[in-house]
Amino acid sequence: QVHLVESGGGLVQPGESLRLSCLASGSLFRINDMGWYRQAPGKQRELVALTTRGGSVNYADSAKGRFTIFRDDIKRTLYLQMNSLKPEDTAVYYCNVDVQYYRNEILNRSNYWGQGTQVTVSS
Repeated sequence: QVHLVESGGGLVQPGESLRLSCLASGSLFRINDMGWYRQAPGKQRELVALTTRGGSVNYADSAKGRFTIFRDDIKRTLYLQMNSLKPEDTAVYYCNVDVQYYRNEILNRSNYWGQGTQVTVSS
């Protein structure tokens, strides 16, 4: 079983910054893709940024130039540095990871979501 714990959310003013963290724990063999998603009230969950094990990154248009996703595989932690925050960035941010693990000597692959962390940008 894999457990994800997100942190770093909060209330900030427009133009300020936040750094989100997502720690993965459990019996893992390999962490593949890791991503941040967000869901604003009344809206569907959307991709913010994604990073692959190979180092490729993708950003939503709304995040380009302001957000940076990076990972530390030794610490099993995913980060999202968010700068120049805007009120429209207000949402619950979720971490998502694709992992591989052994169970009964068989390599399995699963996808997990964190519990979410609230980011509110308001003056």
